Amino acid sequence: MNKIGLIVPTLNAGKLWTSWLEAFERQTRKPDYLLVIDSSSSDDTQDLARAHGFTVKVIARAEFNHGGTRQMGVDMMPEADIIAFLTQDALLANPDAIELLLAAFADERIGAAYGRQLPHRNAGPIAAHARLFNYPPESQLRGLEDRERFGIKTAFISNSFAAYRRSALMRAGGFPTDTIMNEDTYVAGKMLASGWKIAYCADAQVFHSHDYRFLDEFKRYFDIGVFHTHTPWLQQLFGGASGEGRRYVLSELRYLLKRAPWLIPSALLRTALKLLGFKLGGSLPRAVSPYFSLHRSYWLGS
Repeated sequence: MNKIGLIVPTLNAGKLWTSWLEAFERQTRKPDYLLVIDSSSSDDTQDLARAHGFTVKVIARAEFNHGGTRQMGVDMMPEADIIAFLTQDALLANPDAIELLLAAFADERIGAAYGRQLPHRNAGPIAAHARLFNYPPESQLRGLEDRERFGIKTAFISNSFAAYRRSALMRAGGFPTDTIMNEDTYVAGKMLASGWKIAYCADAQVFHSHDYRFLDEFKRYFDIGVFHTHTPWLQQLFGGASGEGRRYVLSELRYLLKRAPWLIPSALLRTALKLLGFKLGGSLPRAVSPYFSLHRSYWLGS
């Protein structure tokens, strides 16, 4: 039987952390190795994690790196055949969520799998639509041959709730240490290019959503633009993101028209900010880029 590891990066996980740990305790399949990598929290995140059986690795906040920190965790559990990842704000939605995600690896072709993200119960309509659009109710199995159908979405995956076959991850070179974000998409693209499959498991579910402020939307898409500027091979291999962006905007407008039409001006402004951020990402001088970025530590540490 495969040995399973679980890695959770944390920073001041707050009130949701207790609920997160309670949901984890109810899981029908517990990983064999439990690791929290904590960026020097000042609350009780570390103590609660240890009380629930997690090994806690503490790092300085400035040391956190989306890819490098996760790869450090992978290197700390060399016996794990499959490594799962969760974030501190992704609340397991059912007791068999982890078990259902891991079931995908019965197929030897699968290099990585990710679960469905449902909006938190208090999520606003814009945040709810984002989850419903990106995480449909039907499971998918995607390979490189599906890029004509899905485009850049072929390599879509999220480390908020995902798992990787160690052998496939290492053949892909592990998680990169020089990307501002989207380390998961980077690895998924490498796996697909090498012949592995990516599984989307719609029945393995977590509650995870964000109600971003306008400025955060801009900064997040600025960072996405930086990522794609530095990884041109992804769009060369899978195609650009513009078609998917148009499909998202039309879907969002239809959703809001039915449920919250008063938010349509807000959604249109957000779309403009996303587009502007994406276009600027990677095109501004390095000296000013940290001021437009959601992940300023990337610029300071690289």
